[in-house]
Amino acid sequence: MLSRVGFRAAANPAFIARRGFQTTRAQLSSPYHYPEGPRSNLPFDPLKRGFAIKFWAYCATGFSLPFLLAVWQMKKNQG
Repeated sequence: MLSRVGFRAAANPAFIARRGFQTTRAQLSSPYHYPEGPRSNLPFDPLKRGFAIKFWAYCATGFSLPFLLAVWQMKKNQG
């Protein structure tokens, strides 16, 4: 098999140089392609004022909610 590839390459050097790569420009009108670059794929703007407070409030709520619900459920079932 390797000898056949080498024979074809030696017989026709243009065969090796010709590759089937094709590229097309990104279709920005498509709903599935977004602009590229840093922070362009985020659903929020981390550069706005108050982002840190909202972010930490979101994290604290998401972390504490299961524990608070478990405590509430245990108290509800006890009494």
